[in-house]
Amino acid sequence: MLRCLSSFRLPLVRSVRVAPLRGLAKDVKFGADARAAMLVGVDILADAVAVTMGPKGRNVILESSWKSPKITKDGVTVAKGIELKDKFQNIGAKLVQDVANNTNEEAGDGTTTATVLARAIAKEGFEKISKGTNPIEFRRGVMAAVDAAVAELKRLSKPISTPEEVAQVATISANGDSSIGELISTAMKRVGTDGTITVKDGKTLNDELEFIEGMKFDRGYISPYFINTEKGARCEFQDAYVLFSEKKINSIQSLLPALELCHQQKKPLVIVAEDVEGEALTALVLNRLKLGLQVCAVKAPGFGDNRKNTLRDMAIATGGVVFGDEADMYKVEDVQQHDLGRVAEAVITKDDCLLMRGRGAKADVDKRIAQIKSEMEASNSDYEKEKMQERLAKLSNGVAVIKVGGSSEVEVSEKKDRYTDALNATRAAVEEGIVPGGGVALLRCIPCLKNVVCKNEDQKIGVQIVLHALSTPAYTIAANAGVNGSVVVEKILSLEKNMGYDALNDTYVDMLEAGIIDPTKRCSQISIDKRSRVRGRETRWVGTLKKARPE
Repeated sequence: MLRCLSSFRLPLVRSVRVAPLRGLAKDVKFGADARAAMLVGVDILADAVAVTMGPKGRNVILESSWKSPKITKDGVTVAKGIELKDKFQNIGAKLVQDVANNTNEEAGDGTTTATVLARAIAKEGFEKISKGTNPIEFRRGVMAAVDAAVAELKRLSKPISTPEEVAQVATISANGDSSIGELISTAMKRVGTDGTITVKDGKTLNDELEFIEGMKFDRGYISPYFINTEKGARCEFQDAYVLFSEKKINSIQSLLPALELCHQQKKPLVIVAEDVEGEALTALVLNRLKLGLQVCAVKAPGFGDNRKNTLRDMAIATGGVVFGDEADMYKVEDVQQHDLGRVAEAVITKDDCLLMRGRGAKADVDKRIAQIKSEMEASNSDYEKEKMQERLAKLSNGVAVIKVGGSSEVEVSEKKDRYTDALNATRAAVEEGIVPGGGVALLRCIPCLKNVVCKNEDQKIGVQIVLHALSTPAYTIAANAGVNGSVVVEKILSLEKNMGYDALNDTYVDMLEAGIIDPTKRCSQISIDKRSRVRGRETRWVGTLKKARPE
């Protein structure tokens, strides 16, 4: 009998009267003083990130207080690692960090280009507004210019389909490492463009590619208190049981039988339900923290019929059943050991859950795959067919795991960043196509900006600043290669549309034929982010900081 689980009690909370606290005083700067301080922070962060740009960009070493220094060429990693002593300067740095983070979240790559563009717009924008330009009209001009640039990028976009093109995109994003590009291309060819590919630390000197039967869905842990590893904010289990429920679970009593079974078998438990809330969630968290209970609760993916079908897919793949269905044939409190699914490994983050090597019978999985294919043929809805295709890919293609090798933790960490960037860029390219790389695509947007209609001079200034900023990525790549950036930009503008500067070989080539390409999504997302961020940045000129309370 599991004594620690037989009576889950909530901690007693007594009423305490709290004396009102006086708020911290704030340091306030206005106008030019605030702009000048923030611009210094923008420059410091952008300078640190810009040196990594292009095939001849440099690495950056980031100090860590608890482990070895990190060597990286990843823009967002460099940006996150910068914290300035001067708090007003730090505000400026944080504004650019937001741009890099947002671009990374939406497009998965392109953070260095985003940072360079953000600095170009902010620096010139600060100067113009200091001289009397209306910030509201300036913002409207910037937004109009960005809209025109995004439309032109989509017009220039070219779809990709072959493994060779996939390898080219991955190679460019991995800073020219063709071995990374080839490995990602092989993985994507095997699991499909919508398949699951994960990157993890390896145990050898060489990079390895392993294919594992597994399912991944976009729902993470319900509470961060379920995290059980120091290697990132995630929960990892080996040889775990899985309980599936279509209904919400809010009573700990209904979960006790499943928890007892797992405790007897000394196995962790993953709970996948519509939701786990109230008393049930509180008790699970308290016992996880105080007693080390190996459990993690995850919300079921999707909605309505799609959620039901996905839960049944996962149950079949893991050899379990779904509790709480419409007929209510299976109740959670009546669970038996054979009702629980089994997986060899479970990895849950705040955003997704990966169940690998389910113990479901192959015959049952094959039967389910055949059923989904039959339903796809009978369906007239494109939306339903798309969802069925996603389910089919998860059931049939499995998961590709790239194990990054190296001779030290520093080397593995640096290479892992490049794999992640390359993988994100490849997915973006498959989704929305590619454009010429090396900053060429942004340069080709300059002529269309000259046709943007402006209502006043302040809007024209906004358009002109975006026009000038679009040349900074190509300029920076050339400068990092040791050549005159202005000369390179002028030369590219005089050439045909796909021609650009190959910084690695110091020559001008057709960028598409040479495999120097960028995902369209990355370029357009960078531009969209500049528009959204400028809405507030160019109109706020008051900086406030909390002062430290005197001892």
